[in-house]
Amino acid sequence: MFARLDETEVAFEELEKQLADPAIFNDQERYRKVTKAHSELGEIVNVYREYKAVSQNLADNKELARDKDPEIREMAHAEIPELEERVEELAEKLKILLLPTDPMDEKNIILEIRAGTGGDEAALFAADLFRMYCRYAEEKRWKVELVDEHETGTGGFKEVIASIAGDRVYSHLKYESGTHRVQRVPATESQGRIHTSAVTVAIMPEAEEVDVELRPEEIRVDVYRSSGPGGQSVNTTDSAIRVTHLPTGLVVICQDEKSQHKNKAKALKVLRSRLLQMEQDKAKAEQDANRRSQVGSGDRSERIRTYNFPQGRVSDHRINLTLYKLDQVMEGDLDDFVDALSAHYQAEALKSHDGS
Repeated sequence: MFARLDETEVAFEELEKQLADPAIFNDQERYRKVTKAHSELGEIVNVYREYKAVSQNLADNKELARDKDPEIREMAHAEIPELEERVEELAEKLKILLLPTDPMDEKNIILEIRAGTGGDEAALFAADLFRMYCRYAEEKRWKVELVDEHETGTGGFKEVIASIAGDRVYSHLKYESGTHRVQRVPATESQGRIHTSAVTVAIMPEAEEVDVELRPEEIRVDVYRSSGPGGQSVNTTDSAIRVTHLPTGLVVICQDEKSQHKNKAKALKVLRSRLLQMEQDKAKAEQDANRRSQVGSGDRSERIRTYNFPQGRVSDHRINLTLYKLDQVMEGDLDDFVDALSAHYQAEALKSHDGS
């Protein structure tokens, strides 16, 4: 580990030299790459430097603990436990920082929410979840763009698809994929009985053209007239797009924009992201077959979270975390879950890494 850290520190110092050279500003592309690399290594190097300083301080105190002067010995002994604890903390932090990063973490995402069991109530909850993620995105200053929606007459969504762009969106939301269960009394329930409904959420890293190649002969594009809820026409031009990926049978429909070209671009973006997700799921399934402890199986059928309205609680079943702040969560206050899930899967990865 320390050989890697020494190499990282040398690389960081080399990047600092490059950034100190005024000539770098003449090449903006190089400047951007060097700045990004410098920023990525910065935290590891700072923690490593602190680790070395605290380790040296600990060694000095252990030396002073053998001094002839009793006062110096006592002072040194008093500081040793705290320094030992800090060295341990920093060593643990360095292990986490050296874990392989998910190459998808930097990406924007395609968010898909679908109503599952529960009819109208599931569709209404799908709309509630979409609003929750939009609020969270707003808080993070991310941009949300609607791709497609299938509304119900009651204000819910059978399905809603959106793209979310911003700083490290996938790294924040990647653990939201799965089945979200809601327990509440529907507005139409006259007996006051609690109903349980389910909604599935899929978070896919947004694929770029370099990530997934779409060959023209593998795609069929159909153009038709957009229609809204209840069959009314959204606009009077043939602008809705249906893209079919012939090898897999995947179909993406987009009719949100009035421009046929914009709808086609959005549909292709979703198709690429679904194909990338399929590749990721396949690779993860292969890894899981060899190593059951692999982080994040990506199984979207599992129930990951329950929102219980009568009790005002939200429970994440993967990490046994229950918070009694349902109203705040539905308003987009997701950081407690995002941070706890990230810490949990980091710890799992560390165990897996140590055991390999």
